[in-house]
Amino acid sequence: MPLTRTDSPGALPLHDDIPQVADGLSPESGGVLKILNYPEYVSPDVLKAFGKTHGVEVEVTTFNTMEDAISKLRTPGASFDVWFPTPDVIGKAAVGKLLRPLNKTYLGNLANAWPQLQSPFYDEGSRYSVPYCAYTSGVGYRADEVTAGFGYGLLWDPAYKGKAYLIDDHREGLALAMLKNGSREINTEDPVKIKQAGTWLSELVPLMNIKTGIAAYQLVAEGQATVHHCWSGDMINAQSYLPKGVDADVLGYWYPSDDLGVVGTDSIAVPASATKPVLAHLLLNHLLDPAVAQENFSFTGYQPALSAITPEKMVTDEFVTEGLKSAIVTPEVYARSQQIFQISPAAEAVWLDTWSQFKAGQ
Repeated sequence: MPLTRTDSPGALPLHDDIPQVADGLSPESGGVLKILNYPEYVSPDVLKAFGKTHGVEVEVTTFNTMEDAISKLRTPGASFDVWFPTPDVIGKAAVGKLLRPLNKTYLGNLANAWPQLQSPFYDEGSRYSVPYCAYTSGVGYRADEVTAGFGYGLLWDPAYKGKAYLIDDHREGLALAMLKNGSREINTEDPVKIKQAGTWLSELVPLMNIKTGIAAYQLVAEGQATVHHCWSGDMINAQSYLPKGVDADVLGYWYPSDDLGVVGTDSIAVPASATKPVLAHLLLNHLLDPAVAQENFSFTGYQPALSAITPEKMVTDEFVTEGLKSAIVTPEVYARSQQIFQISPAAEAVWLDTWSQFKAGQ
């Protein structure tokens, strides 16, 4: 299957043995609706209310990386009804028969999404996914400790040794090293360039005693991290984790002013193993409702990729402070910035191996 790109979109393959659900079916009731997601990435109150409405319990199984998620999906006997994948894995998940194609007659709220995400380049026609949240990848920091030198170089500044973190993700981490050193080839398949990024990252081990993680929202808020390579939503969410009496002005987020950093969206899909596929469709549609999305945003800090959730609304409704306006993503920023694309399996193996070598040296 050709790899999709923003300038070369593509529809993902369908499989005769994994049909979409038929039109007009009643949702399954009773038992458990099983969700596979990152930690703290959907509001428990939203899920509880949805479950109560439809007479089911909602169970969330978490993962920290997409590799972990796919491993869970492939575990013999495992079944999940809803999964939150990143665009770079949707194609291979579809090819690998891990996803059920969507029936859009159940997804009227897809029209609420940003126009370019109603039929995105990575899943033309939204055959397998709907958009969830938009984010950029930048540097979260404690504004009461960091006052100069803003940029990727903060993570190489010895002043923050022992309190610096990278996102625990092989593509994000190595892309950061490339961008910091002037390379924008964040989807390269050249082993030399990939390994060079690994060498740059390895500088951080003795220089910074660098750590990896995906809990910037907590670590920066509590002061355990002074600088943290992170997703923009983590810094918005960090406001909820500040100790009592600490003002949100201590939180900052840097993203390149030219918008040539990393941007992305997460998605929601229905795994092929789903035992409640109709109800799963209804949950996808529910999360695309602006009122529900806003409630969910208040918990996750991650901006819904919906036209109704505007930058002005985020500021007016006090989701975002003055110091965190750079964490807001607009459709224009999304269009201008760089995305992490799906790459060939051979190249993916080099990226993973290079990242593993870096982590082994920590």
